[in-house]
Amino acid sequence: MDELVILGSGTGIPSLKRGSPGLLLISEESKILIDSGPGTLRRMLEVGTTYHDIDLMAYTHIHPDHTADLIPFLFACKYASRPRQKDLVCVGGPGFSDYFEKLSNIYGPWIESHCYSFTVRETSKGPLPFRNLWIRSRSVAHLPSSVGYRIALNGGKSIVFSGDTDYCQNIVDLGFAANLLILECSFPDGKKVDGHLTPSLAGRIGMESHCKRLLLTHLYPECDEEDILKQCRNVYAGEILIAEDSMRIEI
Repeated sequence: MDELVILGSGTGIPSLKRGSPGLLLISEESKILIDSGPGTLRRMLEVGTTYHDIDLMAYTHIHPDHTADLIPFLFACKYASRPRQKDLVCVGGPGFSDYFEKLSNIYGPWIESHCYSFTVRETSKGPLPFRNLWIRSRSVAHLPSSVGYRIALNGGKSIVFSGDTDYCQNIVDLGFAANLLILECSFPDGKKVDGHLTPSLAGRIGMESHCKRLLLTHLYPECDEEDILKQCRNVYAGEILIAEDSMRIEI
């Protein structure tokens, strides 16, 4: 069974209800961490996963609320009593390799992998086959280096992650007929911010992509003050889920 676990359904704004962005995809052969905002390592423990278990890390963009736990993750892997031993792959969009090189120049031996193989790749350079999965990415409308991901699973199923994005054709195309399309939904209708979606825009993407289910996440506090589900349903007729921390969804 393939399963998605919501580690953090919020943003960079501190909240007791919603942690910063982090998603865990559990397939038959792999555990994939998509983004790792502050507090992700702790929330992984709460859902029964550790830094030893992750096989691949995928980053949608390099804003701090999506990447803050990358360095603590790699630092934990060097813990002398329980060092990580299995290989780890880390992927991102255009320029991610340069970004990681700069981090390495700062932290040096504190994050170097001596007991395991660590590989950094940019998925923008082509589709990435990984074990029983196939990972594709496309640029999305946020930062110049921002990407969304589509992961093909066994049995023809697919799951799509938008990361942070405004409305754009690439995320519509990436989400075409997906079993689960995960879209950011930062602000309610009427409070639109450039580079982010509202429920109606998320619904439009869901409708145009013909996805089978739509999950809204990356919710700023304003979203909890309004009926964003109703706003999205005015546009998209399919099943809509509102992300909550620790939520588990079968793909």
